[in-house]
Amino acid sequence: MKRRHYLRAAGATAAVALAGCAGDGEETTATGGTASGTQTLTIATYPSYVDGDESPGAWLKRKFEAEHDGVTVEWTTPSSGSSNVTEYVQRKRQGAAIDADVYLGLNTDELVLIDRELDAPLFAAIGDGLSHAGDVTEGLMVDPEGRAVPYDTGYITPVVDATTLDAVPETFDDLLESRYRGDLLTENAQSSDTGKAFLLHTIHEKGSDGYLDYWRDLLDNDVRVLDTWQAAYNAYTAGEAPMVVSYSNDQVYAANEGRDLDAYEVVFLNDEGYANPESMAVFADSDVPDLARSFVDFVLSPAAQNVVPQRNYQFPATTTGSLSGTYAEYAKTPPTPVTLTYDDLAGHVSEWVEQWSRLVAQH
Repeated sequence: MKRRHYLRAAGATAAVALAGCAGDGEETTATGGTASGTQTLTIATYPSYVDGDESPGAWLKRKFEAEHDGVTVEWTTPSSGSSNVTEYVQRKRQGAAIDADVYLGLNTDELVLIDRELDAPLFAAIGDGLSHAGDVTEGLMVDPEGRAVPYDTGYITPVVDATTLDAVPETFDDLLESRYRGDLLTENAQSSDTGKAFLLHTIHEKGSDGYLDYWRDLLDNDVRVLDTWQAAYNAYTAGEAPMVVSYSNDQVYAANEGRDLDAYEVVFLNDEGYANPESMAVFADSDVPDLARSFVDFVLSPAAQNVVPQRNYQFPATTTGSLSGTYAEYAKTPPTPVTLTYDDLAGHVSEWVEQWSRLVAQH
């Protein structure tokens, strides 16, 4: 996620990394058995996941290799620098080699895209052999075919500067009040995960037949749509507006930087936050499918879930994962997490985003 790059550059790395390193000294248990001989496991992901010694990828490589004699973990990122699987969809369509065993960083709408674009399977069903699959938090499992397994999640919701507002909004309809005219910054649903998540949350609340009317009212109330989360967050921290669509753990960053927490108040509209789980999947063409499944199971283990999601500025995807340090104190979980599943999105998400973009372009 580019957000991880942004927070590291802003100086939050050391403090958040300490919160995420609490489990580094613990013993980890191999969940898929020890591989014999010499094997290489190639995992495709997005660049910031493996950027630096304190990255989630660096921890996973060290620990998984330590628990699997003769195994080397190699990370690869798409040559385009993209955080999605488009490159692998193109390779599969052209009959080119995939050259990877696991993909880590899959969003639900990307899984919908894969199935729309390809006839042959890009990912294999992982099956029932994972000892930790049953620990995944209810509601985060989004793939009905059992290919994609969540490993962390973020909760997207407005963050508000309560020092400049007389009252903070409590519902989606509150955002339409004239008192909040021009106060909300959000992101482009075509180019930003947070922007798309906020759009999908409004569809969850207003329905596919009502969300455009809601957005028309939001735009009439001068909501600002910026291309990326970083652009919106920069505008927010610069004081250009008192509300921004962001993440429910933003107070962790604020606390680590010694900032006024009231200026980063997390607001769960309608007592909800939109869960945006990141998933991992095993490529159907993997030469080491058993080892790949062992890695997936390892990422779901309590030892990994206690450390890795926090290094990625996210929440654990399992009920056995726990938070530590400033994360445990300041990260907020919504009373009611909501998300749209694969079945909800299939055949609809592209149309929803296109209709939304046309509406925004008209204002």
